[in-house]
Amino acid sequence: MSTPHLSALQIMQQGAVIPVIVLDRLADAVPLARALVAGGVKVLEVTLRTPVALDCIRAIADAVPDAIVGAGTIVSAADVDASIAAGAQFGVSPGCTAQVLGRAQERALSILPGVSNASNIMTALEFGLTELKFFPAKQSGGVEMLKALGGPFPQICFCPTGGIDAASAPNYLALPNVVCVGGSWLTPAVQVREQNWDAITALARAAAAISRQPN
Repeated sequence: MSTPHLSALQIMQQGAVIPVIVLDRLADAVPLARALVAGGVKVLEVTLRTPVALDCIRAIADAVPDAIVGAGTIVSAADVDASIAAGAQFGVSPGCTAQVLGRAQERALSILPGVSNASNIMTALEFGLTELKFFPAKQSGGVEMLKALGGPFPQICFCPTGGIDAASAPNYLALPNVVCVGGSWLTPAVQVREQNWDAITALARAAAAISRQPN
């Protein structure tokens, strides 16, 4: 049975935190995904930063039906195509280019393009996109910048990512224009390396319990 297509907003609304995942070993992909889902986190962004990333996406898509797995660090049209071929249900890009946005729309891939300023947001709006990743969040002005962007762009919903941790996430989620946040703290490299899946489930459970303002 095919998985229903989810819009970017529907994906963002699945939970308060989207884990930003870097996997160096294919063998870790499925148990990590299962650990996160067991903790109540089912939207998983696997970044295309390692040679095994696409194979990891494929493995999760095949073996963990409760997960909504997407590809992060999409930087080209070829990345869009490869992510779809691997079974990604959504894409996340660190930036906002016409090439990536155009290809994602051609292929009907829900995408969260990265923006850090008003010009980036206007580029996304030219493609009809109103659900965006604010990246790198902490380095681009954080909560105060998002408050400022809410004035001229009241229609935009953000997923801030970059420099966010369990302590700062609630400050972002309290903003009316933030639907969810992205973070790598749910999958610490040492816990993945040691295959400490119980610890990752505990981190996921805590993240799933973070309160979120309704948009």
